[in-house]
Amino acid sequence: MESDGVSFENRIFENISDLPNNLQQKEFLGCKFKKCDFSGCDLTGTSFVDCSFGVCNLANTKVIRCGFQNVSFEGCKLIGISFEGVRNWLLSWKFKDCKVEMCVFRKLDMKQTRFVDCMVRGTDFENVDMTKSVFTGSDLQGSRFQQAILKKADFMGALNYYIDPTKNDLAQASFSYPEVLSLLSGFNINVQ
Repeated sequence: MESDGVSFENRIFENISDLPNNLQQKEFLGCKFKKCDFSGCDLTGTSFVDCSFGVCNLANTKVIRCGFQNVSFEGCKLIGISFEGVRNWLLSWKFKDCKVEMCVFRKLDMKQTRFVDCMVRGTDFENVDMTKSVFTGSDLQGSRFQQAILKKADFMGALNYYIDPTKNDLAQASFSYPEVLSLLSGFNINVQ
């Protein structure tokens, strides 16, 4: 992929492992990324609109002021990424069968975000609005929810989560048994 272009439209990028470290201020519209290695890339100020990432490595990428509008990640590895500084305006993305570890989704409007069958471990969801978001079949071990709006969120089939109901808005959220009992773990009570 040449790094001197500013905009890419309806392109397919496949099996690229020698991406330039600096992919700042680019625009990708309707592009597909398959088996690409973005690890360590600086994507500051880059926009992704109607794009898909399939089996890509995005570990330790910098995404400051990045835009993600109608973007899907499937089978991707997203490790050590701070999404806190992405553009909140029109933010819409979904994750399926992804490994999302030690990431920060702080202070974002992530309504209707989907994490389906993902490993979402050690990840920070603080002060996020995740109204109507879906975590179906995802493993949330070590992930932290703090002051999160989780109204009508779907945790059916999700595993290994702890969400303090006194510090998060869980109105009309859906949970499955027996995992829902983890909501009581902060109250020092016995359930039999």
